[in-house]
This record gives sequence, structure tokens and C-alpha cells, in this order.
Amino acid sequence: MKAIVLCAGLGKRLYPLTLSMSKHLIPLANKPILFYNLEMIERAGIKEVGIIVGKTNHDITNIVGDGSNWGLKVTYILQKDPRGLAHAVKCGEDFLENQPFVMYLGDNLLKEGLNGFVSNFNQTRPNALVLLYPVDNPSHFGIAEVEDGRISKVVEKPENPSSNLAIVGAYIFDNNIFTAINNIKPSSRNEFEITDAIQYLIDNGYKVQSHTVKEWWKDTGRPEEVIEANCFMLDFIETEIKGKVDVNSKINGKVRIGEGSEIIKSDIRGPVVIGKNCKIIDASLRPYTSVGNHSSIERCEIGRSVLMEKCAISGIDGAIENSLLGKNVVLRKIEGKPKTFHFIHGDHSVTELP
Repeated sequence: MKAIVLCAGLGKRLYPLTLSMSKHLIPLANKPILFYNLEMIERAGIKEVGIIVGKTNHDITNIVGDGSNWGLKVTYILQKDPRGLAHAVKCGEDFLENQPFVMYLGDNLLKEGLNGFVSNFNQTRPNALVLLYPVDNPSHFGIAEVEDGRISKVVEKPENPSSNLAIVGAYIFDNNIFTAINNIKPSSRNEFEITDAIQYLIDNGYKVQSHTVKEWWKDTGRPEEVIEANCFMLDFIETEIKGKVDVNSKINGKVRIGEGSEIIKSDIRGPVVIGKNCKIIDASLRPYTSVGNHSSIERCEIGRSVLMEKCAISGIDGAIENSLLGKNVVLRKIEGKPKTFHFIHGDHSVTELP
């Protein structure tokens, strides 16, 4: 069995961060989202992975490379003009060579991994196995109606949903999915929807089964979802202190501090991850905060936030909370001036002030 991981999306809901990086490389607990998923695929016993990329995803190819760091063989498949999930699958047809395959959305997280999902498919051998997750807002998702483990109908974002089982980021298909894709038409948004392809299989007598998530699933398509997913991943860290902590600092809870980092006169309350070569001076880091490599934080308080590498934060009055800061972000108080604000923001930036 092979896998394809879909990473061609532009990540517009995460602008401006994704104007300069692929959303799949946004770090959670200082590790890119995509890395968690490659590890999960390898643990499921899959060794060959096709990563579907767009014309602007060069950072993925540069950082992931040939996949050998994960014990994988990675092939990159270009989706020149992204036109939906089914279209992305079609792009991978030659790579898949008529084998059953896992299709996984590269910006999703799945705590329980894929082992049980793959095992279910191998035991029952349906034409399609679809991962489902019970949600409180089913009208926001593609929804599956299930009878005795088989999916009888799928509906994309129904106004009056008859089920709360959302179709989430993982599927296993055999090669009949390509027959389905070749027989569907573009949707109202001019995309080839994977839900339409699944419905084609159902309508034409193919065996389409469900597999329900037992633990948590998380999409990371919006800033607030990235912050929440970071909290989830920080819950799994173990204390590891490789940097220096002075006698005037306090460390409580699970805290990971990278090599070359210095903690001076600061209070760190985990779970917190601090990368390599950081300086934390006279600061307070509250739970569920990640600080990227080569960052500096001085005279401020930060909680439940994601800071990417080379951030410089100093002298901020009040606490920074529920924030997502990209690379090389500078936040500082200008001393000795009347209270004024100075901003240099890219497109789609959001700033909230008291």
C-alpha cells in the first residue's frame, strides 16, 4: 500500500503566514505539521509516499527531501491547477500503480494514527474506507450517512444534516476510485469533489465502508485551529532541558528547552517548548506556548501562543495570548515616547489592541 499526502493548497485562511510558507510546514510544538503526518504514515507500515504539491510549494520539497529521514521514499507530484481533492487524487494515478492507497490531507492531525484504519481496510477489503469524526457543527462539513458500517450517502455541507459524522482528512481507496473520478463533473465551485466520487461508488454498487475516529482529529486550516492543535501536541512533550537556566528562574510542568538557549530571571510554566539559541529574559511563559529557534523574549508575558523562529518580543505591557506569530516578527515597546502605535503589516494581518 502507498500513500498520497495532499499539500497543494494555498492556505488562504492562514494569510499572511502562508504567503511565504506552506501551511503544512507551520510548526506545532516546534515541529512542522507535515512531519507529524509522515511519522504517522511510516508507523502504519507504508514506505512509499507521493506528496501532491502546487507551483509554490518549493519549501516542502527542500525541507522534506527524499523522505529518508522518516524511512520513507517520497515522490513529488505536481498539481499545476488545483481543482479539488478528487483532482489531486487523479494527479497521483501513475504513482499509485493500481494499488490500494491512503489519501491524507497534509494539514490534518490524527492522534490515534493510521494503524487501525489501515488494519480495518486490510481485513475487510472494501473499495473505499472513509474516516469519520462526530462533530457539533455538521453543516460545515461533508457528512456521511451510515448503515451497519456501510456508507449509504454523502452530502457536502448540508443545510439540514441527517448525521453528525463528518468526513475528515483520511481515506483508503482501491483503483476503482479513478473510475469514479472520471465519471463526475465539476461542482458549483468548479472543483472535482472527493465526496462526489465517493457517492458515485455508492450509487454504482461498490463497497464503501466507514471507520470512526476514536480519539481526536484536528484540522489546522485557520489560525485559531493552529493554536489549538499546538496545545494538543504540547500535551505529549516530556521535560528536556539542554539550555541554561539561571538560579533566579523557575521551571514548572513539562518544559523542553533547546541547546544554546538561556533562561534568565524568568518563570516558565509548561507545557512549553523553547527552541535552540533562544534568550528568555525577565519574562513569563505560560502554558501551551511554543517558541521557535533563535527567538528572544524580554520583559513580557506570553501564553497559549505559537512563535516561529527568530521572533523578538520585548517590553510589551499586558499579556500576549492566543497569538500566532510568523518568522522574524518583532514586537517591542518604544521607550520615552507618548503612547503611539507603529505597524508594518502584510496583507490579511490581524492586530487587536485594548
